[in-house]
Amino acid sequence: MYMAKKEMHLGAFLLHTGHHVSAWRHPDSQPERVMEADYYRQLAQIAERGKFDMLFLADTLFANYANPHYFKHAVTTRPEPITLLSYLAGVTEHIGLAATVSTTYQEPYNLAREFAMLDHLSHGRAAWNIVTSSRDEEAANFGSSPHMEHSLRYERAREFAEVAAKLWDSWEDDATIADRRAGIFADPARVHTIHHRGEHFGVRGPLNLTRSPQGRPVFIQAGASDSGRRFAAEYAEVIFVAWQTFDEAKHYYNSLKQLLPEYGRSPEAVKVLPGILPIIGSTEQEARDKEALLQELVLPELGLSMLSSALGGADLSDAKWDGPLPSLPDASRINGGKSRFQLISDLARREQLTVRELIYRVTGARGHRTIAGTPEQIADHLTDWFIRGACDGFNIMPPVLPGGLEEFVDQVVPILQNRGLFRTAYTSSTLRGHLGLARPDSQFAASTV
Repeated sequence: MYMAKKEMHLGAFLLHTGHHVSAWRHPDSQPERVMEADYYRQLAQIAERGKFDMLFLADTLFANYANPHYFKHAVTTRPEPITLLSYLAGVTEHIGLAATVSTTYQEPYNLAREFAMLDHLSHGRAAWNIVTSSRDEEAANFGSSPHMEHSLRYERAREFAEVAAKLWDSWEDDATIADRRAGIFADPARVHTIHHRGEHFGVRGPLNLTRSPQGRPVFIQAGASDSGRRFAAEYAEVIFVAWQTFDEAKHYYNSLKQLLPEYGRSPEAVKVLPGILPIIGSTEQEARDKEALLQELVLPELGLSMLSSALGGADLSDAKWDGPLPSLPDASRINGGKSRFQLISDLARREQLTVRELIYRVTGARGHRTIAGTPEQIADHLTDWFIRGACDGFNIMPPVLPGGLEEFVDQVVPILQNRGLFRTAYTSSTLRGHLGLARPDSQFAASTV
């Protein structure tokens, strides 16, 4: 029996038919349902049955039409996350609802309204995954090409988060009076204009919604570059990361936690959740066979295209499939996803992978760690990283949906529960409660007489 001082946190990362690029071709997938509300209701309720802290929806602002192989051979559709999560708020009771929304092509006032409403509808279960758009294809959809330089995107994101937080705080908790006899709905002294004027935004405020149950949504961030890490240390409450080895994960975890005091924050204020793609079999061989089937379904031209994209658009047309990667530019010259570029190039060098072997890593978990094994073996891996201090939990990335999520819930979660590492019942009604995060006070409350 494991006697943990704390319980791990689990997120369910839902991606259309599953995280493996060939999941939609798998006989157990349901690609015809990826725009059906009932499909996502089913997935959300499976994750809630497993007592997950939250479910998480990624998003992009483009269809990958510029890449003919990807557009033709992979699922490029994405449900709009706020709309979908607003529906899921009504068919779930406990699980947190996390949406990805970019700060690059959005305005703080619109975003603050959308998330405040989602938090109201869900009674305090909303979370915002703060991202900066990194593709020229996204910029082209908003009349701006090429997209902003990497450091400038983070400068805008930092100001964006600051403005959104002010808007969520602009109504104090007791601002609504609703006194019918006196005819007073709100106390003007407890509703605040924010008068923000910065480099990127000018916003007067206040928000035109009352303060939501959590005060503001849980802030999630996924950047592992130096800019991303510092942004996360300043604002994030949950961090999604991709690491292949324990040593990498442990180093990042320690460095991030040590950075938090510089921003006046405690180590417990941020939860670090590496992504894990579990392939589960009744035996290790069965799990390996399931992994091999998925790899057999990858079309070669799609795999090479995905690898090129993950490496910042590197030209791999002359690369030998069973040879090493050709020379790559330094990460400092990449204006897209710097951390993912670095992770994959480091992986190739460290394990001396051929182009073919590296494609297998990218088409499955896209740089996150893949574990193929029995439920016990997968639980052992999660236990080891958690107990030895490399993370606060995991973001689970089922390779094929809905089956991969159901297998994890029914076969791995009970093992973690029996070890005392994961909850057997929800004890809170809000996502902040699930995560052990404090509800922030309005930053304007002290100004009220």
